[in-house]
Amino acid sequence: LQHYLCIMHSVSIATILIFAYGAIIPSTSGFAARDASSRTRRPPPNRTRRNPSSSSSPKPKRAPHQFDHTKEEARPFLDNNLAVKEQLANDDAPEYTFEDDDTEQATIIPDGTHLVYFSLDELFPNIADLGFSHKFCTDGKFRDDLRNSMREDIFDSTPAYENLPAKARKILLLPDSSLQGSWTCRDETLRMKKLTEVLNHHLGEQSPTGDEFMEAIGSLCGSEPSYHWIDIVGVMNRRIPHSWHQDTGRSRGGDTKTVLLGFPKEDNYSGVGVFSHAVKLKYEKSSKEHALDDPVVYSGLKIDDEYIVRPQFEQGKEIVMFRDVDVIHSSPDVAYRSSVMRYM
Repeated sequence: LQHYLCIMHSVSIATILIFAYGAIIPSTSGFAARDASSRTRRPPPNRTRRNPSSSSSPKPKRAPHQFDHTKEEARPFLDNNLAVKEQLANDDAPEYTFEDDDTEQATIIPDGTHLVYFSLDELFPNIADLGFSHKFCTDGKFRDDLRNSMREDIFDSTPAYENLPAKARKILLLPDSSLQGSWTCRDETLRMKKLTEVLNHHLGEQSPTGDEFMEAIGSLCGSEPSYHWIDIVGVMNRRIPHSWHQDTGRSRGGDTKTVLLGFPKEDNYSGVGVFSHAVKLKYEKSSKEHALDDPVVYSGLKIDDEYIVRPQFEQGKEIVMFRDVDVIHSSPDVAYRSSVMRYM
């Protein structure tokens, strides 16, 4: 109330002053009206007159980083296709050890088991002439239809998404957004209906159902999987630092694996940037005391490039899998892909 009265008091005083000013200042009719164009313009407040003949002018202020970098360098956008061509898979990278490794008690990881490649053809060896790998790697329309139908089927059959409005559904299903759910298809009714139609359309009547396809990839996870599935897009058109971690720090059944299905950006692609990057460990790194659903993050860990494996995608290597205790991994520093699907 006091604040309101003060405001009203100020308004009243201002009104009185305005009337008083009008009473004591004669109108322009009592004087010779001066031509507005002949009036000397006064500079705006807080500004100084500038001498037009002077070439010196204050230099614009710059952010600290601009003294060391050009605009292009300050915004490190890049052509990811060109950038990944400069990177090597480095499959024969040496194994990495931590300073706190218990070399006497820890289990040594056998050579050649850290990262295992798998082909889509190997998923259904009993179906002759399916040509799954070739079709997947050479037909972008098939890959897009496959990916979009998987995302729609999982979205429409996930209870957490049931009550979302149509607008939210449209946004979440945009191809540049990540999506998660479960890969399991063990109900008697067909779950992956759209995926089934896509497989049948592109591969013919001998193709598996969508449910059979999801379960076949999920079976690569081994025993005691979590059934978690996520379609990851990631950061594109720029280089990012590695962020080393483990998803769970466990292999619950001893043979429990993380499985990645890569979706390359172009047909007949053979190169890196599709799968996660990894560092092969010499000793199993288990974190049983860590919460099962939380990742084990190695904040600030810097790994020399000689230890970093950048798994190569190509026909016959559409899938890569690993135990979470055998490696630490990260999103690629340079990604070149449509997405990568992770089964756990």
